[in-house]
Amino acid sequence: MTSRPSPTAAPSGDAARPSDIQPAGRKVLLAAPRGYCAGVDRAVIAVEKALEQYGAPVYVRHEIVHNKYVVKTLEKKGAIFVERTEEVPPGNIVMFSAHGVAPVVHEEAKQGRLATIDATCPLVTKVHKEAVRYANEDYDILLIGHEGHEEVIGTSGEAPDHIQLVDGPGDVDKVEVRDPSKIVWLSQTTLSVDETMETVDALKEKFPQLISPPSDDICYATQNRQLAVKQMGAEADLVIVVGSRNSSNSKRLVEVAKLAGAREAYLVDFASEIDEAWLEGVTTVGVTSGASVPEVLVEQVLEWLAERGYGDVEIVKAAEESITFSLPKELRRDLRAEAKAATEDTDA
Repeated sequence: MTSRPSPTAAPSGDAARPSDIQPAGRKVLLAAPRGYCAGVDRAVIAVEKALEQYGAPVYVRHEIVHNKYVVKTLEKKGAIFVERTEEVPPGNIVMFSAHGVAPVVHEEAKQGRLATIDATCPLVTKVHKEAVRYANEDYDILLIGHEGHEEVIGTSGEAPDHIQLVDGPGDVDKVEVRDPSKIVWLSQTTLSVDETMETVDALKEKFPQLISPPSDDICYATQNRQLAVKQMGAEADLVIVVGSRNSSNSKRLVEVAKLAGAREAYLVDFASEIDEAWLEGVTTVGVTSGASVPEVLVEQVLEWLAERGYGDVEIVKAAEESITFSLPKELRRDLRAEAKAATEDTDA
């Protein structure tokens, strides 16, 4: 256990009062692993490298990762985030986010005379390849995921005639397939492991011959972060998850914490969003962060808690992570020249 000294003043500038100091015994359980996964780290570095190598602007289709702080930081460096490929002027560079895109988006970029950098997480790419493989073998593919999520849209676009979305156990009753002996399930990579398996069990009850993907689709980082929260949930009165509200894996951590036994669990982007009323009657606070959250935001939460008497920090370690991914291959080419050439060829 390590001890964090309590500053004499809160970030707002208000001096700490004696009544603010909590009794001894208050502590923080800090999840490990937490924060950036290998796919997010790769995507964020890819934007930074592209800006450094090619200069601003570099356009990014959708948020590179689902985190407000990361997006704002990259915008200040020259990244421009757009919702549609058509918003990127011809002759520019567009990067595809870690969540992946459908083949039609690659075609849109080509038609729009854009140079592209594909920052799709390799684990998402794996699911895309599985979808293509099973579609080529004429399977019905049941994609477990949340409707409207960028990753689901991208995966579905690989084989739209073969894929149907199953958004949780409640969707199972309406699933219809052509041949019950030739169906497979795949999943969004950022789901709750327990909820996904609940959906799979319901599907197998309806379709006993349903086959599973050759390896887990839910990514290692999502599973590890959920495991750490399960370990702390039974002891923590309150769990604070640092992450944005459009981050699927961050929202799942809140759900997992409550199911694991935490009295309350909340999702915050920044320490300033924490309500002091949440600490009433709380002895142990669990802290973790989603897979797209930089560590600086967690440090700010720990400082905020220390100022209020929660200075003892105990690490709850669920797994070791050493996975890294190489940067997109496009960063090894002169994309500005390629984009300019594509524009000139069209004009000619």
